[in-house]
Amino acid sequence: VQIGPKSVITFPSAGQQLAGPGSYEISGLAWSGGGAVRKVEISTDGGGSWKDAEFRTPAYRMAHTRFALPWTWDGKECALMSRCTDELGTVQPTRAQVAKFWNEPLTTGFGVKGADNTIQAWKVAGDGSVRNGNV
Repeated sequence: VQIGPKSVITFPSAGQQLAGPGSYEISGLAWSGGGAVRKVEISTDGGGSWKDAEFRTPAYRMAHTRFALPWTWDGKECALMSRCTDELGTVQPTRAQVAKFWNEPLTTGFGVKGADNTIQAWKVAGDGSVRNGNV
């Protein structure tokens, strides 16, 4: 079974704490069983808009690729997400897209069948604490 494209933000992520409003670098890892990572995008508004991240390591086939994006946090609650596109043009899905594919409701109890390559959301609270933002 080929694992589809996957990315995850490692900073900031669950259990971490931002010191307060200011400049940060969102960073993480991306990979795909379908070949090299071609693009990683980051959303700071829960998927409303996306910006291309910068690769910090070369994108080799079947290997982790580091990515980053400069970000100025205004101190307000937000949801951070990353999505990856591989060299086959396959885009990392949301949990909602996978639930719809399996014709199941997207609830807190929803479990992705097989390898879970869905988008991971992180909620940043007004106090700078970070927690899991997935439904």
